[in-house]
Amino acid sequence: MIQVLDDIVLNPLSEKDIPDIFNTLNNEREYMRVWLPFVDYTHEIDDTRNFVTSALQMEDKQFAISYQGKFVGLVGFKNTDSANKKTEIGYWLSQHAQRKGIMVHSVLKLIEYAFGEMGMNRIQIKVAVDNHRSKQIPEKLGFFLEGVERDGELLVDNVYTDINVYSLLKKEFKDKSCKS
Repeated sequence: MIQVLDDIVLNPLSEKDIPDIFNTLNNEREYMRVWLPFVDYTHEIDDTRNFVTSALQMEDKQFAISYQGKFVGLVGFKNTDSANKKTEIGYWLSQHAQRKGIMVHSVLKLIEYAFGEMGMNRIQIKVAVDNHRSKQIPEKLGFFLEGVERDGELLVDNVYTDINVYSLLKKEFKDKSCKS
């Protein structure tokens, strides 16, 4: 468990999260599917069960975000390359939990975890260029916009989107935290 703030907790993903994940995606399907193409393939709770089972077998850690005791989203690592000491952070948040600072504080805790516990040197976040709310996370946290991955992700309705690639290096994070 990672305590983010008094009312925000990150719990390692577990099978007990399956109903909360499925219900959140199912209840907010139209909103979520715009940026999360997997929502269109999540029709039954077994689809979510398969995702969680697969995620639990991977080296990359995923966390369920709890806000005021309720599940509101996921945040975690992906594409970790331990040999080169780099990882990527991915996230999604319930529409009803947005604009409360939940995700920016959660990602900040994962940055600290990655640079500290995991010994990473580089963290990357990829965000669709038109996903303005999601882009605010790396921008607020001092990530550097490296460039655009053209047609980097296939979204719903067979539409490609360009992806902003942001990165933060351990030395930049140390410098940033020394200045604050």
